[in-house]
Amino acid sequence: MSLTYTAGSLVAARGREWVVLPESAADMLVLRPLGGSEDDVAAVFPAFEEVRPAEFAAPSASDLGDQRAAGLLRTALRIGFRSGAGPFRSLASIAVEPRAYQLVPLLMALRQRTVRLLISDDVGIGKTVEAGLIAKELLAQGEATRLAVLCSPALAEQWQAELREKFGIDAELVLASTVSRLERGLELGQSLFDKHPYTIISTDFIKSTRHREDFVRRCPDLVIVDEAHSCVAADDAAQNSTSPAANQLRYELLRRVSAQEDRHLLLLTATPHSGKESAFRNLLGLVRPELATLDLESPAGRAKLAEHFVARKRADVRDYLTKEDGLADDSLAERTAFPSDRWTKDEPYKLTPAYRALLDDAIAYARDRVAAAGEQGRREARIAWWSVIALLRSMVSSPAAAAQTLKTRSESAAARTAREADVLGAPVASDSAENDRLEGMDVAPGAAESEEAGARLLELAERAAALTGPAEDAKLKALTRHLKGLIADGYHPIVFCRYIPTAEYLAAQLEGKLGKKTRVAAVTGTLSPQQRLERIEQLAAGAPEDAGDPAVRRVLIATDCLSEGVNLQHHFDAVVHYDLAWNPTRHDQREGRVDRYGQKRDQVRVITMYGEDNGIDGKVLEVLFKKHRQILKDLGISVSVPDETASGVTDAVVEWLLLHGRQGSQESLFDLDGHQESFDRIEREWNSAAEREKTSRSKYAQRAIHPEEVAREVAAVRAALGGADEVRGFALDALRDLDALVRDPRDGSGDFTVQTGGTPAGLRDALAATLGGRIVEEDREIPFRTTPAIARGEAALVRTDPAIGAVAAYVLDAALDANTPGPRPARRCGVITTDAVRTRTTLLLVRYRFHLTLPSRTGERQLVAEDARLLAYEGVPARARWLDDDAAAALLAAGATSSTHEQAARNHIAKDLAGLPDLAEHLTAYGTRLAAELDASHRRVRKANEEIVRGLKVVPQEPADVLGVYLYLPPVASAPTVSGAEA
Repeated sequence: MSLTYTAGSLVAARGREWVVLPESAADMLVLRPLGGSEDDVAAVFPAFEEVRPAEFAAPSASDLGDQRAAGLLRTALRIGFRSGAGPFRSLASIAVEPRAYQLVPLLMALRQRTVRLLISDDVGIGKTVEAGLIAKELLAQGEATRLAVLCSPALAEQWQAELREKFGIDAELVLASTVSRLERGLELGQSLFDKHPYTIISTDFIKSTRHREDFVRRCPDLVIVDEAHSCVAADDAAQNSTSPAANQLRYELLRRVSAQEDRHLLLLTATPHSGKESAFRNLLGLVRPELATLDLESPAGRAKLAEHFVARKRADVRDYLTKEDGLADDSLAERTAFPSDRWTKDEPYKLTPAYRALLDDAIAYARDRVAAAGEQGRREARIAWWSVIALLRSMVSSPAAAAQTLKTRSESAAARTAREADVLGAPVASDSAENDRLEGMDVAPGAAESEEAGARLLELAERAAALTGPAEDAKLKALTRHLKGLIADGYHPIVFCRYIPTAEYLAAQLEGKLGKKTRVAAVTGTLSPQQRLERIEQLAAGAPEDAGDPAVRRVLIATDCLSEGVNLQHHFDAVVHYDLAWNPTRHDQREGRVDRYGQKRDQVRVITMYGEDNGIDGKVLEVLFKKHRQILKDLGISVSVPDETASGVTDAVVEWLLLHGRQGSQESLFDLDGHQESFDRIEREWNSAAEREKTSRSKYAQRAIHPEEVAREVAAVRAALGGADEVRGFALDALRDLDALVRDPRDGSGDFTVQTGGTPAGLRDALAATLGGRIVEEDREIPFRTTPAIARGEAALVRTDPAIGAVAAYVLDAALDANTPGPRPARRCGVITTDAVRTRTTLLLVRYRFHLTLPSRTGERQLVAEDARLLAYEGVPARARWLDDDAAAALLAAGATSSTHEQAARNHIAKDLAGLPDLAEHLTAYGTRLAAELDASHRRVRKANEEIVRGLKVVPQEPADVLGVYLYLPPVASAPTVSGAEA
């Protein structure tokens, strides 16, 4: 006769013990190994395999551990949990430990039946992690079944890696380069959005008519949009800009996606407002149509917006959950290691006489060309204008870029109208703050327009090519000096250039010039996004002979194909702007690649190079950059420079240069006739944009979730899963006990290094799978860091890090199997004589299992979850006096003050083990109370979602598992002591 097993009960099969999962049926049991993860789930058929009821075996009095045994076993057990019983289903199963402030968007999301959020936290705070948390939670709860991430193609691989490595979501890339392969694997009539439940999609690719319609018809129930500001345009956007047309296509796509009211939608952007009210309103309309017309001046309007909008600066979250946030104390305070400041310096250089002469001749050519074209008509004038800008920008970039531009036909030369010339010429020549299409923007532009101009331009090109190298290129010579200074101070810099020829030229020129231990590589738009990441990783990993050498330095030469989205803070800590961008926002984007959460340096260095006498850089620096920096200093926020403002300034600079040449370079641009009125207007527009941005930041500050609410949930999560200090202590003690070579510098950072050559083979194999076989096989030092943001080959001291998980799994398995060969740091029993107690006190490590019923929009879900708790009592089991939870936890810190005779220890612990049945009633009552607390926690987090709350059930599964029993005895002066009794 076959038995029926309830969800959460224990069975024995295949030589081990399992937990029965809710998906089981009478003829098929779905089982998870006791203490195992979802990856280990198996199906067992009782008709063909032996399955019998099981009880968790009690500890053995013959297997005693020392004073640390209980703490090590408890932490190892909690680290192994992948199905916690709390309201956040995903936190136990992800490979990242979120910061407390990153839980705010998650709490906001769980209070909505259909999640609609605009997440606008500052650059580098972690919007990707916040979105990933929400996505993982909705999928885990069954609130969503499919996911699509819309992003630029340059960021697709990074999104794929983040979702896979941190959240266990394996998403398929849907790009122009992958769609043919994906469609070949489809059945007749099948859509790739049906076949692949999780996708990462290029916004430029999906906006095409054919794919847009297919996507809208089969759109997943959860959509994340990265860089959402690029999907809307201001109502008054400039007509000659290419952004509105592209933005309108994306906006139309998102408008249709958001029209389905029960679809979850997360919009991510660091620049939701940027001083443009209509663009901001359009963005809000995608979240909820009614938000677009809200009266945001009224408290009621702002309160409604606060339910869907979160926008925080670094200063808001650098120190979080402190008394300044309204909490009673700083016990849960969390400091996030953003770099404290940027060290910035503007470094001028002067042209050599030969280069100065070349530039003068180029300006003379440009002046003649513009004058001649002006007499030929509007179309010819605009073609000439963009060609001249291309010529001058490449000329001040590098001789390599100048030579290439002078020999290349202008993009705008093919235009049939003046309007078309602007559309073709503007993107190549400008550095738009809203230009999301960075692909192809680093190609050297052309200056040639006709065959007649060819001879003169060719002569200039030949002269430019002859000026390569530090002898005639003073800019290159200055860069070499600055890089040597950064390298000497221990920095790993990135050098940002405007054009591909410049980047390749610098990489070739700098090779071997910065010291024997400095490695140089270039990344430009000639590489695919995946190849760019691979080259960066190759540079970071270094050659085999570089392994472990702290003197090795990295220098990356890059174009703006890396200025957005790609995270470089793990490998680089300084930025050199070799080419001055014509919009300060582009510099913010470049610097944001390294100045972000996870940067190990407290101070990031930034050097901005500019030509003191080239007639262009000085003016751009004077008008645009100094104003931008002043706004940042005055308001504490970086305000994107409106494109119209930047274009107006740079147009004036070029006009001035053509009229006056370089000889007027000492004059202020504002003093020139005819420009004062336009610059006054620019000043007013920019100040207005800055003031609106400041107002929006304060007016719409995150107030939907109070820090006290976050603190309560953080405390509950840490109580169930453990905190950072516990994990660090566990890793240090466990690895030392497992014969690893641990070096703890005690420098205040909390970091330490480990060599695992002496550890058991099983542990080495597990670590090799997570950190890399080469690192473990060659017994290299493995850094264990307190920050969750780590580089490859390092481990983070957080419970969800795979390396920490490997150590915990080994410690737990060894504790449960007394026959494990080699060192066993944790044991299931222990007897400690300590002055921390005044009477006989016993500590129990108990594992509870719960059967959860969680209603969702897609139906009811049945889950089995686990929790580990410490319970303590005084006296003997039959007359136990139970202590509170805090007193029980405090026993873990109790140290032995004297040794205990080994046989006496066994006799004492045997009495406690024999009395375990007397404790069953209390353990059951505690489990019932814990289930009620968990039920209340689920209801509290989802308090605004009445339908979900009504069907919620949390039922404890009996009996609880007693994993460890640890006896604490007060010292007795007359008691005999024998050394080594605790071993």
